[in-house]
Amino acid sequence: MSPGAEPRTSRACRALLAAALAGGVLAVAVPPAAAADGAALRAPAQPCRTDQLVANSAERVGATGWRITVVNDGPRPCTLGSHPRLALAGQGSPDRNRPLTVTLQGRPQPVLLPVGGTAATVVTFTPVLGEADGYCASGADPTVAPSLVVGFPNSRGGLQLAPDDGGEFALCGGTVRATPFRAVPAN
Repeated sequence: MSPGAEPRTSRACRALLAAALAGGVLAVAVPPAAAADGAALRAPAQPCRTDQLVANSAERVGATGWRITVVNDGPRPCTLGSHPRLALAGQGSPDRNRPLTVTLQGRPQPVLLPVGGTAATVVTFTPVLGEADGYCASGADPTVAPSLVVGFPNSRGGLQLAPDDGGEFALCGGTVRATPFRAVPAN
């Protein structure tokens, strides 16, 4: 080694230190399970399936609407997007229903639902007027059913719900308006 020349090890150490400071070397030994967990957190969640969502009832909102809140009861986070599909049904199978035309209200944004996370949509309708033999101001026939079937984007089937007040779903015609699903903050 000539005088004034740096030893090789110190040049290599400086190169390694410079690379680490520049963010190029962070290849620290990470256990495979930890690396997999980190990859799962960064990976986009799959769409929510009907069988991993739970909804207990439709909460009446004023005289012309219902708030439908769903909970991710599945084993993993999922993504809920867009607006619900809706249909009226009797007491039987949710598959035997009368689909409603849904007018979309608002711009949808995907909602990431962690396990136990909740999201809600608000459905509004044209109410039936009058008492027992109600009528529709538009002349349309009143539609009455004891349950509502809520379907989800990118998922088959639906959840069958009753109004939280024990009543029935009564609306004029076969069209409702629905907001997109939005995350509900935890209490």
